Amino acid sequence: MTRLSLIATTAAVLLSTTSLVQAQERGGVMTYGRYADSMFLDPVLNDANVDIWILSNMYDTLLLPTDDGQSVQAGLATDWNVSDDGLTVTLTMRDGIMFSDGTPITTEDVIWSLDRARNPDNGIWNFLLAAVSEVTAPDDKTIEIKLAQPDPAILPALSVFNAAIMPKAAFEAMPGETDLEKATAFAEKPVGSGPFVFDSWERGSTLKLVKNEHYWADGADGQKLPYLDGVTFEVIPDDATRILRVQSGELDGAELIPFARVKELQDDPNINMELFPSTRVADIIINVRPELDGEPNPLSDVKVRQAMNYAANKDAIIQVVTFGVGTPTSSFMSSTTPLHTGDGPVFPYDLEKAKQLMSESGYPDGFTASILTLAGNQDELGIATALQQMWSQIGITLEIQQVDNATRTEQYRNGTFDMRAGAWTNDIADPNQITSYFAYSPTIDALHSGWKSEEVDKLFEESQSELDTDKRAEQYARIQEVFNQEGPTVLLYETPYPVALQDNVKGFNQIPLGNNIFRETYLEKE
Repeated sequence: MTRLSLIATTAAVLLSTTSLVQAQERGGVMTYGRYADSMFLDPVLNDANVDIWILSNMYDTLLLPTDDGQSVQAGLATDWNVSDDGLTVTLTMRDGIMFSDGTPITTEDVIWSLDRARNPDNGIWNFLLAAVSEVTAPDDKTIEIKLAQPDPAILPALSVFNAAIMPKAAFEAMPGETDLEKATAFAEKPVGSGPFVFDSWERGSTLKLVKNEHYWADGADGQKLPYLDGVTFEVIPDDATRILRVQSGELDGAELIPFARVKELQDDPNINMELFPSTRVADIIINVRPELDGEPNPLSDVKVRQAMNYAANKDAIIQVVTFGVGTPTSSFMSSTTPLHTGDGPVFPYDLEKAKQLMSESGYPDGFTASILTLAGNQDELGIATALQQMWSQIGITLEIQQVDNATRTEQYRNGTFDMRAGAWTNDIADPNQITSYFAYSPTIDALHSGWKSEEVDKLFEESQSELDTDKRAEQYARIQEVFNQEGPTVLLYETPYPVALQDNVKGFNQIPLGNNIFRETYLEKE
């Protein structure tokens, strides 16, 4: 090779490398379409995905979930160790870490944050840290967590949003006497240590995050993360409008694409239609309290609920709603959840058995009930419409009420609903979270349904400190058996996360635990 050729080749390589670096330069703002707005940006007093999937971009935890959602990786802590007796967790803090306002993250912030998260008076996820008896700092780089009893899920618990590390001084300086009052004030302009920081919020319309200049992580190319200057979340409840705005280029991406539109977007050369692996399960949540509005509640009859499950043709619903993408649930938890048990649908379609159960129930002549669906959500309306027809064959008249997310959430949490379309995503690589939310009555009355099983409650409490993996698996197998047969749900299907992205969006990921990961996302330049 001549010297001139060598220079030309070297120049070409440098140009190619430069182009790659430029493609990943920080800059630009990604606009992302959401089905519903956030409600409350505090990581401890929270349980809604519309908040959680935003919080994970604003707050960091000591450990972070891995991309497959099955384990943990370094976060604000670089090293961790559990003692042989399972009673002490020791973590080493990362050097030079700061909150988004430039103040250093100290061990005092960590101790205060974990103490707040494990406080039984704060939120519903405190049970994830219930085994913690004391958090101390032997030095300014080390966190030591003492446990009252062994906890098989303590490491993944440290990666869950409610264990986010927050600035003690900034929080405590907020007006108010109670934790809720201070959290409400703090959440109006929160300070965290995640890749992005709060900028502005027009409720019901637009939430803007901008890059955290003090973020600790570098990308694989050595550049500081995040690559983007910011992410703007546009609230667009109507599925068709959200899709149209992606197709027109007004949005760089959009979540929860109805499965009826997936094939169309897969065929669009300008759209990258992703189906991310998930832990998402779809169901119908049923209020089983003995009375509703002062009247006897037919949904409290277990035979009625079993009849509804048998009369729901899961395969037909999967074809109509997900266009074959979904698979029938074999338990209330997804098949990708650790310690899941079951094969095939819990209640295979059997109309005759459903009719027989209705005749044996306290409501052989049927009844009328309502279901809350999210206005503009094609998948939920499709499910409700299919069930309306299917349940009419066993004497149940189903009234479909399409409402906004805030209205549905209020009725759901107040226990003033008949039924609602439900969807769940794990936030931890362990079955304890979904079991607490679905089946363990002290948490939220089992999906705000009023359902209670003393056997399930006892098994769950025992499982929280059981280190024998075989015994713990037996406990969860029995919990699933009881809940699946008698619980307050109609179990439907599990699906991936459908996300539509412009073809120039690179590096975005929605992990199986649901978190939207924007920290390595960038917009490829022409």
